[in-house]
Amino acid sequence: MSEPTASAARPRRGLREKRQAITDGALRVFGREGYTRASIGEIAKEADVSTRTIYNHFTDKDELFRTVIAESAARVRETHLAVVERYLGNVTDLDRDLRAFARALVGSRRDFPDHFAVVRQIQAEVLHLSDEVLDAWQDAGPRPVQQALADRLAALDDAGLLDVPDPLQAASHLMLLAGSEVGARSFSGARPLDPAEQDALVDAGVRVFIRAYERRT
Repeated sequence: MSEPTASAARPRRGLREKRQAITDGALRVFGREGYTRASIGEIAKEADVSTRTIYNHFTDKDELFRTVIAESAARVRETHLAVVERYLGNVTDLDRDLRAFARALVGSRRDFPDHFAVVRQIQAEVLHLSDEVLDAWQDAGPRPVQQALADRLAALDDAGLLDVPDPLQAASHLMLLAGSEVGARSFSGARPLDPAEQDALVDAGVRVFIRAYERRT
C-alpha cells in the first residue's frame, strides 16, 4: 500500500484542528452559560466555525457537552494524579507531606479556570443533566483521582502512619477538609483567594484530617 500524499493528509489535520476548536470553544461557553442556556450557535461563534461543522462532529449539544467535560476532566485528572504521586509516593514526614500535597491539589485548580467554571455550572444545573453525563465526568476525572489517593492513604496505614479503615472514605474526607472551606470562601473558585489565605485554610483542614486518622497507640 502506498504512503498517503501530503495533500491527502492535510484534510485530516484540518478535521482535528476544527474538532479541537469546537471543544475549546464549547468549554468556554458552557463555563459561562451552563448547559441549558448555551446554544450551538454561540459555541460555533466562539469556535469560529459553522453550526454545520459542529454537527459534522457531534450529534447534538448533549453529546458535545458530555465529550467536553470528559476530555477536560481527563486533563485535570492527569495533573492531579501527578500531584498524588509527587507528594505521597514516598512520605517521610506525614504532616509536611500531606500539607504539601493538599496545597498543590487545591492550588492546581487555578490552572484550569475553564474546567472548574463548567464544574460550577454542573453543580447549579445537576437536575437538568443526565446520569450519563454526570458519570462521564466522574469516571474521567474525580473517581480515578480519589482512588489513587485512597491507595496512597492505604499505604500510609500499612506503614503505621495512619489508621485508615476505609481508604476511599478517608480520601473523600481529606479532599473535603482540605478544599471545602476554600471552595466556600472563593464561591467555588469564582473569586480566587489570596494564596496565603488559601494555604492557611488548607493547612487547617489537613490538621483536622491527621487528628482524625492518626495512628494511636
